[in-house]
Amino acid sequence: MSHYQAPLKDICFNLFDVWQLDKYWQQQSQLQELIEADTAKAILEEAAKICEQQLVPFSGEADKHGAQLKDGKVTLPQHYKIAYQSLTEGGWTSLSGDPQYGGMGMPKALSMMVDEMLCSADIAFSLYPGLTAGACVALLQHADATAKALYLPKMYSGEWSGTMCLTEAHAGSDLGIMRTTAKPVDDGSYLLSGSKIFITAGEHDLTSNIIHLVLAKLPDAPAGSRGISLFLVPKYLPDASGEPGERNGVSVGSIEHKMGINGSATCVLSFDDAKGYLIGEPHRGLACMFTMMNYERLSMGSQGLGAAERAYQNALAYAKDRTQGRVTEKDANKAEPIIGHADVRRMLLNIKAMNEAGRTFATWVASLLDKAKYDNCSVSAQRANLLTPIAKAFMTDQGFDACVTAQQVFGGHGYVKEWGMEQLVRDVRIAQIYEGTNGIQAADFMLRKVAADNGGILLALLSEIKTELAVRPIDTANTLLYYIAELEVLTKGLLAQDLRVQSANACDYLTLVSYVLYGYMWYKNLAALQSSLHAECFIEEKQYTAVYYFERILPKAEGLLAVLRCDSAIMDKFALDHF
Repeated sequence: MSHYQAPLKDICFNLFDVWQLDKYWQQQSQLQELIEADTAKAILEEAAKICEQQLVPFSGEADKHGAQLKDGKVTLPQHYKIAYQSLTEGGWTSLSGDPQYGGMGMPKALSMMVDEMLCSADIAFSLYPGLTAGACVALLQHADATAKALYLPKMYSGEWSGTMCLTEAHAGSDLGIMRTTAKPVDDGSYLLSGSKIFITAGEHDLTSNIIHLVLAKLPDAPAGSRGISLFLVPKYLPDASGEPGERNGVSVGSIEHKMGINGSATCVLSFDDAKGYLIGEPHRGLACMFTMMNYERLSMGSQGLGAAERAYQNALAYAKDRTQGRVTEKDANKAEPIIGHADVRRMLLNIKAMNEAGRTFATWVASLLDKAKYDNCSVSAQRANLLTPIAKAFMTDQGFDACVTAQQVFGGHGYVKEWGMEQLVRDVRIAQIYEGTNGIQAADFMLRKVAADNGGILLALLSEIKTELAVRPIDTANTLLYYIAELEVLTKGLLAQDLRVQSANACDYLTLVSYVLYGYMWYKNLAALQSSLHAECFIEEKQYTAVYYFERILPKAEGLLAVLRCDSAIMDKFALDHF
C-alpha cells in the first residue's frame, strides 16, 4: 500500500519565499484580516491531516470497491463520507468561497495547495468537492441574486454538491451538435430533456442534493455553439424553506466502468422534463460554462502534480529500502540500495525536478488569479488565461509520466496492486483527457491564447522575464536567456504561418513554452534561496535540483526547437489509405 506525507515545507517555500504571498495578502484590504503566514500554515497542516489520515490509508479500498449503482442510487465508500464530513465541518469546501454567501474568502493560491494534497491522497475523492467549487465559481459570476442566495450557501457548506453536464454520446469536444433541449414554461423555469454522459459526481450519497449545471438548447437557438444556454437543474427542487423537496426529473442510467478513479461516480444522466433555471443570458451558456471549465482545468494540473508527488515519495522510499546489485566493489557479496544506481537516480531526479517546478508554476498561476481578483489587474487576468492550458496539459502530461517512471523504479513490484503504483498510473491517466484533451489545450494555447493577439501577451511576459534576469543575473540566467531568445524567434515565425501549420505544431509548441517557463520557475527558486533562512541542507538540495533541471531536462527544448523549425507539410501528404 502506498503512503503519502504532504510536502508542507516546499508548499510554504513557494507561498512565502518564492512568491512572497504573505506580504501580498497583508496589502489587500479584503485579506489582511483573514490570512497571514501562520494562519495559512495552520490551514495547510490541518488539510494535510485529513489527507494523510482519512484518505491515503483507504485509497486502495476505494479503488477496489468504487462507486456502486443499485436501484437508481449510487453509494460511495464509507470512508469517503467520513472524510467529506471532516472537510465540511472544517470549512474546507468553502475555502475560497465568497464570504457574502458563507465562504471563507481565502486566496486561490492557498486553496490550490490544498487541492494538490487532496489529489495526492485520492484523485477520485477530490473530484466531489472540486466540481462543487467550480460550479460555485460559475454561479457566483453568472447567476442572478436569487439563485446565488438560495444555492451558494448550501454548496459552500458542503450540504449540496455540484456538477457540470456537457458531454453527450455524439457530442464531445463539438458541443454545438448537442441535442439536449430546454422548453420555457409559464413560471419562468424550463423543462430539460436529453441525456448526458461522463458526468463526474452525477449521483452519489455524500450530500442531500446535487446541483447540475447543464448545457442545453432553447427552441429558438441559433445553430452550433452559439445556440447553447446554461441551466441550473437540482436533483431535488428546493421547497419554500430552501430545503430539498420534490424529486426532479433527473435520473442516473448507469455508471461507467473505468480504467481508474473508481471512487468517482462517472454517470450517464437522463433529463426527463427536468425543471431547470436559466443561468446568464440565452444562447450564452458556453461562455458561462467556460468560467467553470477554466477553474477545473487548473484543478487538472493539481491532479497531475498531486499524483506525481505521491508517486515520487513512494518510489524514493522503495529505492532507499530495496537492495539489489552493487554500486561499488567494496563488498561483492552484499547488495546495496538501488538508489545508488545511476539510472534509478535519473528517474527519481527527473520526477523531483519537474514536481518542484510544477508546484512553483501552480502557485504562480493561482497568484495571478488572486491579483486579477483583488487588484482588478487585467494583465494578471490575461496571463492566468494564457497559462491555464499549460497548467492543464503540461502538468498532467508530466504527472502521468512521473507515475509511469515511479512505477519503473519498483520494477516488477510496480506492476502488481500491492504497492499502489499501478493505481496511480490508472488514476492520473484521465487528467490528460477530460476537461478538454491535452491536444485541444495545445490548440487553444497556440490559436486562441498566442496567435489571437499576435503573441502580444506571451511576448510581453517573456520580455518582462528577460528584464528580471538582467536585473538579477544569478546562475542559470544566461542559459534561460538563450532559450527565451530562441522561443521568441520561433514564436514570431509561427505567427507568420497559416492556421494549418500552427495547428500541426501546437502540441510541441506548448511543450516547448512549458519547459522554458519551468526554467523560469527554477530561476525563481534560486533567487528566493538567496534571502531565505532555510537550513543549509534544504538550500543545497534546491540548488542541486535546479542544476539538474538546467543540465538534464531543459536541453530537451533543443529537440523541440528542431522539430518546430521543420516544415509540417509532410503531415498533409498522407492520403487516407496511407494510414
